[in-house]
Amino acid sequence: MAEGLVFVCVLVLVLINVPIAIALGVAAVAAMLVSQGTESLPNVALVMYQGATNFPLIAIPLFILAGAIMNTSGISQRLIDFCSALIGFMRGGLAQVNVVTSMFFAEISGSAVADVAATGPILIPAMKKQGYSGPFTAAVTSSTASLAIIIPPSIPMILYAVMAGTSVVQMFVAGLIPGLIAGLAMCALCYWYAIRHNHPKGARFELRRAWASFKDTFWALTLPLIILGGIFGGVVTATEGAALAVVAALFIGVFIYRELDMKLLRAAIVEGAIQTGVVMLLVASSALLGVYLTEVQVPQKLAAALTNVTSNPLLVLALLNVFFLFIGMFLHSAAAIILVVPIVMPLVNAVGIDPVHFGIIVTLNLAIGQQTPPVASVLMITCSIAKENVWDVTRANLPFIGVLLATLLLVTYVPTTTLFLVDLFYR
Repeated sequence: MAEGLVFVCVLVLVLINVPIAIALGVAAVAAMLVSQGTESLPNVALVMYQGATNFPLIAIPLFILAGAIMNTSGISQRLIDFCSALIGFMRGGLAQVNVVTSMFFAEISGSAVADVAATGPILIPAMKKQGYSGPFTAAVTSSTASLAIIIPPSIPMILYAVMAGTSVVQMFVAGLIPGLIAGLAMCALCYWYAIRHNHPKGARFELRRAWASFKDTFWALTLPLIILGGIFGGVVTATEGAALAVVAALFIGVFIYRELDMKLLRAAIVEGAIQTGVVMLLVASSALLGVYLTEVQVPQKLAAALTNVTSNPLLVLALLNVFFLFIGMFLHSAAAIILVVPIVMPLVNAVGIDPVHFGIIVTLNLAIGQQTPPVASVLMITCSIAKENVWDVTRANLPFIGVLLATLLLVTYVPTTTLFLVDLFYR
């Protein structure tokens, strides 16, 4: 009964626009006071501090900072120019450029918000100028930005790994194939749209232009190799890889492209600090709620209740998919992972679902949640940049959401899609 009141309290506070982190903290403290009395209060600060200082979580502010530096140092523009030189000549080429650029950017930033903030202001006006409709342009930009949390490195994957007690590196490796499948499927969808609606071609392909663009973008293209190569090769941990991303982005921005001055660096640091503060406050307050829920054995009770209904892993995954798709419509990805994953993991383990496999399922669900109102964090930011109506963009976005749903079903019921590389290299 008390556990149910905690969730009602959180929901009510969120609905009246109390920030989610504050809502989680208030509900947790109230529950601890009711069940344990004032003696529990001295532990509040300690639990929150320990929850926010878990070593793997240090990667989050570092990846956020690396993305912010790239946004201000000319790296994003060069990636777009290179993709345009390679595939911009195709029918609907600029839409394809949008997808491929997001795939490149995903391998560096780990954040869908950073992706759309970097590429949206450049690609959206360019696509509209070439005659693409506003809603379609915003839909492509928004949906492809969510590839940033599927293709490693991924901030939600780091959060999930910490909450589920699994390997960050294995999560990154497991996301490679699903991310590529979703990205290539979106490219195919853009090409189908281009043929159907006679979208314009870009400038014809010129080897000289492509080579010049490659040389200009070369150092930016080394970032994914440095980050992912170091992590997958076992040279650095995910946290050390995030630090390496910051150093590499700084070096390229200051000494190679020479576009990153102190003013732009300060703006990037401030932006990174604000985004980090939001995420880490969520982590700290959720740790507090997690301690309470663990003490009253909510995860164990949920696992026992559902295993009494069915112990079939396929049915359990279907139920959890529906559940995560629903909460993804109302919670940001970080909040959903932090609040729900610790509760459902005993059930996942009880029915024999691989935690790495389940982590990619959760990530895909939350990528869809970034595109589905009412919250739809990435969709809302994209509509703001594009100055388009949310519901018009949502209608145009349905086929792209369909691609993400198809990828989710493939990953859910064909586990080798995610586990093949993990089993090959780590098990």
